[in-house]
This record gives sequence, C-alpha cells and structure tokens, in this order.
Amino acid sequence: MSARRLLIVALLGSAGLAAPANADTLRDALLSAYETNPNLTAARQGQRATNEGVPLAKANGRPDITVQPTYVENVVQDSGGSVVQARGINVNGTISAPLYAGGGIKNAVRAAENRVEAGFANLRGTESAVFSAVVGAYMDVIRDEAIVDLNRAQVGVLTVNLDATRDRFEIGDLTRTDVAQSEARLALATSNLETARANLIRSKEVYIQLVGREPGQLEAPPPLPNLPLTPDSAVTVALDSNPDLIAAREAREAASFDRRAANASRLPTISVFTSSSYSNALNSISSNIPGFVADNSALNAQAGVRATLPIYQGGQPAAQIRQAQARLGQAQELEIAAEREVIAQTRASYASWRAALDVIAASERAVSANALSLEGTRAENGVGNRTILDILNAEQELLNSKVQLVAARRNAYVAGFTLLAAMGKAEARDLGLEGGTLYDPVADYQKVDGAWIDWSSQRDSVTKSTRTVDTAAQKAEIEPIVTDGRSR
Repeated sequence: MSARRLLIVALLGSAGLAAPANADTLRDALLSAYETNPNLTAARQGQRATNEGVPLAKANGRPDITVQPTYVENVVQDSGGSVVQARGINVNGTISAPLYAGGGIKNAVRAAENRVEAGFANLRGTESAVFSAVVGAYMDVIRDEAIVDLNRAQVGVLTVNLDATRDRFEIGDLTRTDVAQSEARLALATSNLETARANLIRSKEVYIQLVGREPGQLEAPPPLPNLPLTPDSAVTVALDSNPDLIAAREAREAASFDRRAANASRLPTISVFTSSSYSNALNSISSNIPGFVADNSALNAQAGVRATLPIYQGGQPAAQIRQAQARLGQAQELEIAAEREVIAQTRASYASWRAALDVIAASERAVSANALSLEGTRAENGVGNRTILDILNAEQELLNSKVQLVAARRNAYVAGFTLLAAMGKAEARDLGLEGGTLYDPVADYQKVDGAWIDWSSQRDSVTKSTRTVDTAAQKAEIEPIVTDGRSR
C-alpha cells in the first residue's frame, strides 16, 4: 500500500472512531484550516493573479484592433476662403498584428508559464506550512491540557501531604522544618499549575488563530505512516517533491526565459497592418465658387508590412539584458540555497523525530522507575528511614518525568509531521481531506490560459476565511481539589 494511501487511511480512521460530543479530530482541524485559514485562501488569490501573467504575455502576440471616431466643429474659419466646412466626422480604424518580435513574445509567454508552475509549488508550500502549524497547535493543546492535569494532581497530592505533615507535627512526630518544606513545595506546585494554565490558554488561542474555531475535546492523533527509515531516503524524496525547491527551480527557468526575451529589445520587429479612414462633412461644406459641387464623404484604406529597426535607444536594451542576466544568476543561486535548506531541514527533522522517539522510551522508563521510587520512599518514611523532604523530592521527580513524557510525545509527532512536510508529503491530497471539493489551482489556470476576449470577466472574490472576533477568550479551568470532603 502506498504512503499516501496509508496516511489517508490513518487520518480517516481517526474520524471514524466513536467520539464524545464536541470532540475534534486532527482531520477536523486540518480540514477547517484548509477551508478557512486566511493565509491559505490569500495564497490562492495570489496564484490567480499569477495565472493572469500568461494571457497578458500572449496578448502581445495577438492582433490589435482600434477604432477612433472624431467629431469636429470648426468654430473659427478664414472668411476669405473659397471653400468652407462647418463641421464633420472622421472614423479611423487600424488592425495590426506582429509577425516577428525577436523571440521576445515567445520567451515572455514561457517565462509566465514557468511562474505559474512556481506559483503552484509555492501554494503547496503554503498549504504544507499551514498544516504543520495546525498540527503543532493541535498537539500543543493536548500537551498543555495533560500538563495542567498533572500539575493539578500534584497540587492535590501535596495538599494531602501538607495536611498529614501538620497532623504529625501536632503530635510531635515531625518538626516545624518538615511543615515548612511541605508548604514550600505546595506553593511551588501551585505556581507551576498557574503557569501551565496560562500556557494552555495561549495554545488554545493559537489553535483558534490557525483553525478558525475553538478547540473542543481533542482526540489523540492517528499514527504517521511510512516515515523514512534513514535520513538519506528522506532527502531523496525531498529533492524530488519539496514544494519550495520545485518553486525555486521553476523561478530559475522563468528567469532563463526572461534573459532570452531581453535580447529581443535590440532586434528588429515586423508586423502587418491595415488601416482605413472615413470622413463626412455632414453637408456643411459651402463655397463661393460658381458650379462647385461638394463631396461630403471620403473613404480610404491601406494595408502593408511594417518593419522597425532599432538603431539607438539610449542604452536601454543593454541595461535590460544585464538586468535579466543578474536576475538569472540570482535565481540560480537561490535554487542552490533552497536545495541546501531542504536538505538541512529534512535531516534535522529526521534527527528531531528519532531523538523524540528515544526520549519517549527513556521517559517511559523514568516514569516507571520514579513511581516505584516514590512508593518505596513512602514506605521507608513510615519506618523512619526517609524524611519528608525525600518524599517531596520523589514526588517532584515523578512529576518531571511525566511532563517530559508528555512533551516528548508531542515533539515526536510534530517532528514526524515536519519531516513529511519537508519531503513534500503533507498536503491536502496526501492527507485525504475529502470533506469537500479540494481547491484545484490547475483548473483555475486553465480557465484563463487561452482567454482572449477583452470583455470577459468574473465576479469579484468573496472572502472565504473566517473571523475569530466572536470566539470567547479561552480559559483553563480545573476541577476543584477535594480532600476530606472539602474543596480547595
């Protein structure tokens, strides 16, 4: 089964599970962002503008037809003239079409077509970047909710510990120092809980910014399938599929055609033309010449071939060529820069993903060991071999290892998705977002590629992204801590 098919099955499978009310899946979040994220919808509008570069370039090679009607009223005339015309109309029409333009038009069209291809790739890159940000925000909310729960539980445990310590202090079993240590740890845990709640609120607000709606009860994400076995295999895929690198290649091709088009500025051009003119005096001609008969109208027409040979243009053609050469060189360097970035990003993402997997394994062992250590420390404290501080330290180490495990799971998933994005395998069609019709940039381009009618038009764009001004300010509420039937 292909990597794309496995990824589709995994994401769709997460949506097919029985979910609690108001639950959101990662697929739900990605689909909402795909349809309403303003950065993505703006990129699509930008691509439509780029598409128009092709018909604009093609228009220079098509016939040009003009008609110029003129009405003239002669308000002041020589009174001594033998023939006087009071008014008249003139209509001039011209049709011209280029036969040869030194290759400028042909290469300009090819450059525009390459820019459209670069735009397709840039749009893929924007889509991938938005999805990566959504995955990060989704996992941040899950992570921070878990950390809030862990810190809340820690506050509850330390509250019970403090009560027990005070009771033992009252009977003389412990000292005031033990009580102070317990109070200090509870105060620290309470401050950590407030910090965790603030982090959760921030993560929820970022989620709203990217997805366009408040997060519900987020489900665990599906596994990421078919991640590469080695960094070299990941780089091989990325060099072929990464959208940023593809865009840089197409931009270099466009610059190459621009360089060829610049040569045309100092070459001859040849065009064919036909023109005609019609004039009518509107019976307003008068004469003092006996027997004069006025001809009130005239029609003329001509056709021919026109050649334009530039001799001197103030150095403009040479400057245009040098400019195109420099921009081609720039595009060539930027292509290599993009390749370097893709290689570095892919290898770094692979390393981060593998490291996070190792951290998960180590953190799971640490959680298990710290839980056993805490249990033993409490038992030893009961027989006087351990102090209250030893228990507090063991509890803190267990909490730290649990928080590290939660963070490592988040980091592993985000790094894995970032790796897929670097490989060019984290876009809508790879993720199976069939909740609606996917945007097809090629179809939009084909609508205008052959457009030649001056009066064709389309409706003004309607905003597709959604505003978040009506969403509520996010909270990180926690259940009250209950000990001995009392809420704290």
